[in-house]
This record gives sequence, C-alpha cells and structure tokens, in this order.
Amino acid sequence: MKIAVGLSGGVDSSVCAALLKAQGHDVMGITMKIWKEGRYKGGTKDACFGPGEAEDIAKALDVCREIGIPHKVLDCSDEYEKIVLNDFRTGYLAGRTPNPCIRCNSLVKFGILPRLALASGIIFERFATGHYARLAEAQGRFTLSKACDAQKDQSYFLYRLTQEQLGLLLLPLGGLHKTEVRAMAGKFNLCTEAKPDSQDFYSGDYTELLEAQDRPGTIVDSAGRSLGTHLGFWHYTIGQRKGLGIASPKPLYVTAVNPCTNEVVVGDCSERIKHRLVIRLCNWVSIASPAEPFSASVKIRSASTPVQVKVVPAGADTYRLESEEGLLAAAVGQSAVLYDQELLLGGGIIEEVA
Repeated sequence: MKIAVGLSGGVDSSVCAALLKAQGHDVMGITMKIWKEGRYKGGTKDACFGPGEAEDIAKALDVCREIGIPHKVLDCSDEYEKIVLNDFRTGYLAGRTPNPCIRCNSLVKFGILPRLALASGIIFERFATGHYARLAEAQGRFTLSKACDAQKDQSYFLYRLTQEQLGLLLLPLGGLHKTEVRAMAGKFNLCTEAKPDSQDFYSGDYTELLEAQDRPGTIVDSAGRSLGTHLGFWHYTIGQRKGLGIASPKPLYVTAVNPCTNEVVVGDCSERIKHRLVIRLCNWVSIASPAEPFSASVKIRSASTPVQVKVVPAGADTYRLESEEGLLAAAVGQSAVLYDQELLLGGGIIEEVA
C-alpha cells in the first residue's frame, strides 16, 4: 500500500513511518512548513509552531534517509496563518478561548497538507500520523477511540475530523504505549529516539500572536468591586490563579473576561464550577447526530478528567450539557468532546457557560 506519513521531526511520527515501512508498505514522508521567518519572534519551548521548525524539518529528512524513504516539504504557512492564527487572534480578542491545535488538525494537517501532497503529484492510498488514538470501522462508519496509553491519548484533538478524513487515515501508534514507541525508535536506530515531545502549540508567549497593544483595565470580583488593574484582558485565561497581583486571604481565580469593558473577573474556587454548557458547530464522529437526550462523559481540555453529563438537543446543531458534578473552568470557545467510555462520540464549541 502507498502511504504518505505526516512527519513532524519527532519520535512518534518517525516510528510511525519506520513501522509502516517495516510492514512492507510503500512509504513517503511529508512535512508541512508553517513557520515564516521574521513574522513572529517565538521562543525556546518545544512546540509545533516556532523558529525551531527548520531543525525539525532537518530531523524529518534524516529519519527518511535512515529508513530509506523519500521526503517532501510542503509549504502550508499561508494557510496556517489564515486558518489557525487569524482565528486564534480573533477569538482571544473577543474574549474566547480557542484551541488552535484542534483547528490545525482538522483543517490544515488532515486537510490542506494531504490535498497539497496530491496536487504536487504524490500518489498515496492512506495518510498516516503518529497521533495516539485508535481508529476503527463499525456498521459502515469510521470511529475514534482513546489511545491505549491514557497519558498520551490525543483523541480530543481529532474530534473534528470528518468521515472522509478518517477513511483516509492510519494511526499505527494508537494501540501502543509511549515507552514502547521510544523502544521501537531505538530498535530502528532513529535519530529522534531521545527527542523531547512538543509541549505547546507556540514556542513563545502566545500573547505575541495577538499583536495587541497593552490597554490598562480593572480586575473585579463577581459583584463588580475593583480589586486591581491589568494591561489587557487577553493576558488572562479562565481558571488562571498565578500572576493576578492581588493580595487576598483566599486563592482567587479568573472566572471570566469581558472584552467590551476590558475587565477581568475573579472569584474563589467554587465560582469556577459550571453546571450547564451550550455547544454548537458540532461534529459527530462515531455516531450520527443524536436527536434524543443521552448520557456521556465530557472533556473540555485534553488533560482534564472526564465529567458525566446529560446531553440534550436544544435546536439546530445545538446541544445543552448538564452536569450535577460541575465542570471546572469551562470557557466559551473551548471544545467540549463527548465520550462513551473509550469511544469518542463527537463534540462541539462551547458558546454559553452557566
């Protein structure tokens, strides 16, 4: 089988390519270039987007040489700016909390990249990546499940993939643990064996991407009482505790931001818990769009603990999530991803929090 492997220059995608080659497939590595030199400053953190991209591309090329497969770099920087960074900027400055990695996966990495590869003359039957999630087919529908390695599971970031995208996809690492993948990298003598994992989407301070000038505002409590000042609501995220610069006998957390008044609202721990969310722009992966209420578990961040909710249809492409336990630090713009135990059902963008 002819397989194109999305190579990032990290250990996971490297092992993915080497494993498929060892299985006898006709494999080619493709790497997307998204960094524009001089456009942003970046930093030193290991990240998907940053000035270290040239080194990652060189690593990907070295891997391809080591396992004996061709390699091609495809420039997706313009599309990444338009699709991911502009959305991130617009969302944050509107007081939302967008997830750029989810948007990149659905529209760039599993959208623009394979299309550019085909347009450039690369012929392949499947597109593979080193993501930790499990892909299957049941009753004529492609399904996604959590990875066997719960600590590395990345299914949350893939919930917006379409059935067409899933039909093209291979995820060889979904049934493996990270320790096994590292060990395989050693057996394949890959130069990426000890390379650290990326920890964020941007290597620098994400506020640089917003290109916003500091604008002094007020930090208030839920009753509107002034507690301090700040240099722009976009410097704060829902649930944040550190860096508030407020003296208080009890811990305070950011519970809301108001872009209209440039206010940052803080409260105690109990004020972070929300019991009702409304989600829209839903994508249903392992099931068809549900028309009746049902129970599921939800994650509002990849690393968060799943919380049981009742999912209630509430209009066209709109669902209400109700939780007795409550969800911690839910924010408009986040993705709420629904599961039935290991099976990823689907999810949507949070539009209301109460």
